[in-house]
Amino acid sequence: MPPETTTPAAPSARQTELLEAAYRYVLDHGLADLSLRPLAAAIGSSPRVLMFLFDNKDGLVRALLARARTDELTMLDQVGQASDGAAIGLVPALERVWAWLAAAEHRQLLQLWAEAYARSLVEPNGAWAGFASTTVDDWLTVLATCQPSAERDSAEGAVRRTLALAVLRGALLDVLATGDEARVTAAVRHQLALLRHSDPSTTRP
Repeated sequence: MPPETTTPAAPSARQTELLEAAYRYVLDHGLADLSLRPLAAAIGSSPRVLMFLFDNKDGLVRALLARARTDELTMLDQVGQASDGAAIGLVPALERVWAWLAAAEHRQLLQLWAEAYARSLVEPNGAWAGFASTTVDDWLTVLATCQPSAERDSAEGAVRRTLALAVLRGALLDVLATGDEARVTAAVRHQLALLRHSDPSTTRP
């Protein structure tokens, strides 16, 4: 007989409700100094209930990071395809992504992302483990779907989307640090113009 496998139980309605409330809390306060007692008081729960539902603080942090990743992937899923399902091209996708990243209303989510990314690099074990590398994989996968198949499957295509991701990440960190959206957006547009000029799909013999 094949070995038995178990499927993780679906979260209860209360667990989902508290996770959403905790997510709103960390968007306002960050994760670095997260303490269960003030968090529980703010969301109408108790540390004991949070420990019961999420096992421990690390379990709660992992659930919060997964919740933030859901928002990130929802945004990315919206940029890669044209209305007819065709790949829209790397540069048009980057224009859409940057418009979303630069919008002030997304600043809290992106600050949380930056915090988790940095903690994943300096504290590679525990609740943060793998967050940074998973984020890179997520973004590169979506950017690949934006490229025409001939470009996507080429070594040059991989280089172009890697460069594009590096530009977006660096520009985002600059905006988060300085708030100077106009200056950074001008730099992003300059780099996108260079990428557009070198686009193999528009190169003429």
